[in-house]
Amino acid sequence: MCGIIGAVATTAVNQLLYDGLQVLQHRGQDAAGIATAEGGRFHMHKGSGLVRDVFRTRNMLNLVGNWGIGHCRYPTAGSAYNASEAQPFYVNSPFGLMLAHNGNLTNTEQLKQDIFLQDLRHINTNSDSEVLLNVLAHELQAASTKYQVDAQTIFKAVAGVHRRVRGAYAVVAMIAGYGLLAFRDPYGIRPLIIGKNETEAGVEYLVASESVAIDTLGFKILRDVAPGEAVLIDTRGNFASRQCAERTMHAPCIFEFVYLARPDSLIDNISVYETRLKMGEFLAEKIKHTQPHLEIDTVMPIPDSSRPSAMELAKRLNLPYREGFVKNRYIGRTFIMPGQATRRKSVRQKLNAIAQEFKGKNVLLVDDSIVRGTTSREIVQMAREAGARKVYFASAAPPVRYANVYGIDMPSRFELIASDRSDEEIRREIGADALIYQDLDALKAALRAVNPAIGCYETSCFDGHYITGDVTPEYLSSIESARHEGAKHADDEGDGTQLDLNLVTSG
Repeated sequence: MCGIIGAVATTAVNQLLYDGLQVLQHRGQDAAGIATAEGGRFHMHKGSGLVRDVFRTRNMLNLVGNWGIGHCRYPTAGSAYNASEAQPFYVNSPFGLMLAHNGNLTNTEQLKQDIFLQDLRHINTNSDSEVLLNVLAHELQAASTKYQVDAQTIFKAVAGVHRRVRGAYAVVAMIAGYGLLAFRDPYGIRPLIIGKNETEAGVEYLVASESVAIDTLGFKILRDVAPGEAVLIDTRGNFASRQCAERTMHAPCIFEFVYLARPDSLIDNISVYETRLKMGEFLAEKIKHTQPHLEIDTVMPIPDSSRPSAMELAKRLNLPYREGFVKNRYIGRTFIMPGQATRRKSVRQKLNAIAQEFKGKNVLLVDDSIVRGTTSREIVQMAREAGARKVYFASAAPPVRYANVYGIDMPSRFELIASDRSDEEIRREIGADALIYQDLDALKAALRAVNPAIGCYETSCFDGHYITGDVTPEYLSSIESARHEGAKHADDEGDGTQLDLNLVTSG
């Protein structure tokens, strides 16, 4: 999961991209970068850390031009603390190209071999996003005539990318001298939405991972980028689009709605907030039918993403809703922080219990999901230490039993508490008096209730069904091995440095 944004504006775009990345910060806190264009020159600054820490006034002043792209990174592949893997990435052949990517490719190793042996191109990092950039560059070269680029050439190149690349990818790219390109994989796994703004100086366009960036920047939602579609906006603001994939299936990642996206976002015309309310409604029905004997005094959310589900659950069960934990918003989210030991240490720095709400009560804690179980176990213990008589735990999502290979940090089954445990074993592991999981069918029904037009979702982390059809046991073993090896060397890697570039392009 990363945040991407691209804009073609009528005035300087640096502040627009910065503000957009701030809004998308929840999608990645490891690194950030912005690239802009002015004439035949790209300008870029990127580095490790939060958006607010990466960019200073001097950096912003160097990011001149009326169009550009931005990225906030959350590491799922490559080296977690390597600043060289901050995005956007750049190549200058056959045209000046900048690219930022959200997702994860599942055939990266094969593509690397093809790029080196057949395309005769060079990869500098372990990032699959740089692989994707070089595939796009090669396809542009193959599609162009006498190194001339036009809309037909660009759409043909994206079609070539779809034929070669597997996995999840939402992309914003800059083509020197031409404009902004955005496209989405043929399954639409990762989100991408278009906004439009009418000004006296002309039309402005914005493409982003979530609609919240479009709303807060004063744009109007135009529509989502369709699976397999490419959108092209030239530097004069002319808009064109084309379906570039031979076959498509609309299957957005269901975990976006469970946890990843902001509640005020729309993804594929589905309100994340309404979906989470529905999740609470269905979870309440399950508690009524399967555990009516529970003597619950109060319902409490684990801040923040479970609040809508917890409120609706409390309403449906006719129980008091209370805030039992206060969140320190200056501590990074544990789900994003690399390393199990770091997650465990950070839980109590991040949350603090309000003892008065727990003392002598039977409390039902509601979380959006249980992934590794570390946070859940610590929170249950905190509730007991605050005086709770009994602690029940409810998950608004089903058990996370399988690796996610499409851009979420769940690549190893060994780290998932539910991978080889029953619900009862998980209950004992986290120390709860009762444990209630959402059913997968109920979770799907919650989304269908908000938008019946989408009938299929990417649900691999819950059911082990990988929508792209190319994920083998050997592939899963290889990424688990790579993850363990990466964790072993993580402490030896430095935080890296920030990078400023002013690039004369070949476009």
